[in-house]
Amino acid sequence: MYRISELAQKVGLSRSTLLYYEKLKLLTGTRLSNGYRGYTDKDVQRVKLLQQLQAGGLSLKECQACLDAQIDRELLLQRLNILDEEIAKKQKARNLLSSMLGMNSMKEWHQSMESAAPSAHLEWLMKQGFSEKQALRLKWLSKDMNEHEQYMADFEAIFDDLERLGPSCDDDSLKALEILPITSGEVLDIGCGKGVVTTLLAKHGDFHITALDNDEYNLSCVNETAIENGLEHRITTVSASMTAMPFEKQRFDVLWAEGSAYIMGVEQALKKWKPLIQANGYLVISDLVWLTDSPSQEAVDFWQQNYPDMTTSKQRIKQMRQAGFEVINHFTQSDQSWTNYLTPLQNKIAQLDDQHFTSNAIADIKNEIHIHERYLGQYGYQLFVLKNKG
Repeated sequence: MYRISELAQKVGLSRSTLLYYEKLKLLTGTRLSNGYRGYTDKDVQRVKLLQQLQAGGLSLKECQACLDAQIDRELLLQRLNILDEEIAKKQKARNLLSSMLGMNSMKEWHQSMESAAPSAHLEWLMKQGFSEKQALRLKWLSKDMNEHEQYMADFEAIFDDLERLGPSCDDDSLKALEILPITSGEVLDIGCGKGVVTTLLAKHGDFHITALDNDEYNLSCVNETAIENGLEHRITTVSASMTAMPFEKQRFDVLWAEGSAYIMGVEQALKKWKPLIQANGYLVISDLVWLTDSPSQEAVDFWQQNYPDMTTSKQRIKQMRQAGFEVINHFTQSDQSWTNYLTPLQNKIAQLDDQHFTSNAIADIKNEIHIHERYLGQYGYQLFVLKNKG
């Protein structure tokens, strides 16, 4: 016979826990002649079995049912499912911690954060030591801070000598320009890249254009092109982020943003940029949208990872009106705009040696080209010409 203190030592539990088990009738000691409770080896084994059942996730009440009757298979299956869910959560937590220590990719976590809380995600990245330019590029390009530096080096090597960094076409830009009822004034070209559209606007109107980008190399290309075309007096470059532009309110007659608003989110861009436009001024903005109500699943999966905010023109127009804009006109960019982007990119990829690229940059670009080849037409860029209603 064992006294309760001896039983507690034998099974590794406290005396108070064993007394609680007795209260629940999970354990029944024998009152000895000296007034102490006594327990046998059978009680020791019962407590150890009880501990094993608890380790399986059963409550004390459920443990008692298993000890006193046949196993309830349905109950155990339910507990097994709960444990599987808990294990999956723990594994996800472990993966995140190991990713933060640089042991594996953070891509999935970054994508999840970007979808759930994009502003908080950007702020967090900047607290990790990334500049805003680096953080924005990480959000939309590398998507993994553990390999961001090499990824961006590879990405820039691929796009270094390409004129267009995305789908665009002079005829499409001129079509949007013709829709505008003004031909002069102050224009801000947001995310100007190497200045293809900037130069076009300067050539086809009496506008003074401020070309804004956060890449100094791109801006140097804009300045060189302006000088070559005798347009340097009409074009001013500014190195700044589109998320915090250094201009006074109502500074511009027109804001022009082809293929750039997605970086900060179209709804956010509409809200942040509107105060910079004069009352009854204009915003020309393009965005990648679905052109069908039943896109292929492969295309949906690709864009869910790469542009989770992608929607239809109808939904974008609704957001634009809610933001205080009148939609003057909108149209789908031409096939030529995609040819202007994809053909030089494909030619460049064909010349490159994959072995020189240690990041996923070239594989990601090849996958994007594959998606365009198969599904372009189910989606496309839409150019919107908006009027600020004040």
